[in-house]
Amino acid sequence: MGKRIIRFGVIGCGLMGKEFASAAARWCHLTDIDAEPRIVAVCDPNPDAAEWFRKQVPGIERTYTDYRELLADPSIEAIYCAVPHNLHERLYADIVRAGKHLLGEKPFGIDKEANAEIQAALAERPDVLVRCSSEFPFYPGAQQIVKWVEEGRFGRIIEVEAGFWHSSDLDPTKPINWKRRIATNGEYGCMGDLGMHVLHLPLRFGWKPASVRALLSKIIPERPDGNDGMAPCETWDNSILACDVKTDDQQFPMLLSMKRIAPGHANTWFIRIQGTELSAEFTTKNPKQVASLPYTPGGQQAWHTVDAPYKSAYGTITGGIFEFGFSDSILQMWAAFCDELANRDRMRQTFRCATPEEAAGSHRVFTAALQSQRSGETVSIDWGN
Repeated sequence: MGKRIIRFGVIGCGLMGKEFASAAARWCHLTDIDAEPRIVAVCDPNPDAAEWFRKQVPGIERTYTDYRELLADPSIEAIYCAVPHNLHERLYADIVRAGKHLLGEKPFGIDKEANAEIQAALAERPDVLVRCSSEFPFYPGAQQIVKWVEEGRFGRIIEVEAGFWHSSDLDPTKPINWKRRIATNGEYGCMGDLGMHVLHLPLRFGWKPASVRALLSKIIPERPDGNDGMAPCETWDNSILACDVKTDDQQFPMLLSMKRIAPGHANTWFIRIQGTELSAEFTTKNPKQVASLPYTPGGQQAWHTVDAPYKSAYGTITGGIFEFGFSDSILQMWAAFCDELANRDRMRQTFRCATPEEAAGSHRVFTAALQSQRSGETVSIDWGN
C-alpha cells in the first residue's frame, strides 16, 4: 500500500514555514512511516513572502494573501500556521472551525484568554487533530530520558531543571522585531516565545507546578527601529521560574529558565533530572551525549557520559554513528504529526507532539509568573479546571 498523502496549506511564509517545506522535501529520509505531507498552498499577507515557496516547492498549486480563502479550499486537509502570537486566537480558532487539522506554533495565543478561545474552538470540533510545535524532545538523547521516566528509573525525584537559552539578542545593535512588542508578542515575552519547549516534557510527565516564583529580566531597554531611531523593548528578555511540583506521591522543586540573552548559547535546550536511583541530563549543546548517574544504596556515585546513537523515534536512512541535529528533530516532529493524523491511536511509536492541553498548561504557568513578578511573591497555580 502506498503512503497516505496529506495535502497541507502553510499560513505564514517566514522562517518556520520554510523549515516545514525543507522537512517535507526530506521525507525520503524516513524509512518506516505510511503518511507524507505535500504542501500545495501557502498564504501570507505579503505576496513577496510566498516567492520562495513558488521557486522551491514544486507541489505549490495556489498562493493566497487572505487566509480565509485558503481555509475555503476543500482540497486542503491540514494547516501549518506560523504567525506572531497576537494572530493565534483568530487564525487558530478559524482553522479548527473550518475542519482543518492544525500544527500551530507556540504559545497558542498571546495570553490565557486568547488560549481559552482556541480551546473553545477545539471543543466544538473534537474530530480535528491539533498539535503544538515543539521539536527538541525528539532528539535521541531526550527520547532516552523520556524512556527512563516512563520506566520509573529515577526513583524519588530530588529536583528537575529545564531550559531553553539563546544568545543572539546580546547584540544591542540587533533591530527591534515583533517579539519585542507587547502588542504582537504579549506580556509573556521570552516565556511565550520559548516556554512551551521548556514545559513540553515536564507537563508530559505530569509534573504540573503547584506554585511559581518568577524572576523576569529586561536587559536591553531599546533597539534600532530601522529608521535611524531607537524603539523601546517592551517584553521580558530572560525568565527564571522556581516551581514547586506536587504529584500523587511526591513533591520536588523544578527550575525553568527561558533566556533570549544567555552569552555563549546559540540555541541550547536542556533537561536535567536528579533522582534517588538515577540522575540524568541531556542538552542540545552536546547533541550526541547523554549523561547519567545510576545509584544503589552504598554504591559509588559516578556520572557516565555516553554517545547517544542516531536512534530516532522514526527510523531513518542515517547510520547510528552520525550526529542528530535541529533539522532532524523538526523532521521527526512532523513525522509524529502526520503519523497521528493518518493513524490516530495506531501510531508507529507512542511519543506525540505537544498537545493543546499542554499548551494551555503553559499559559497557566506563564500567567502565574507574570503575577509573581508584579507582586514579588510566590503564586499558586490552580489545575482544577
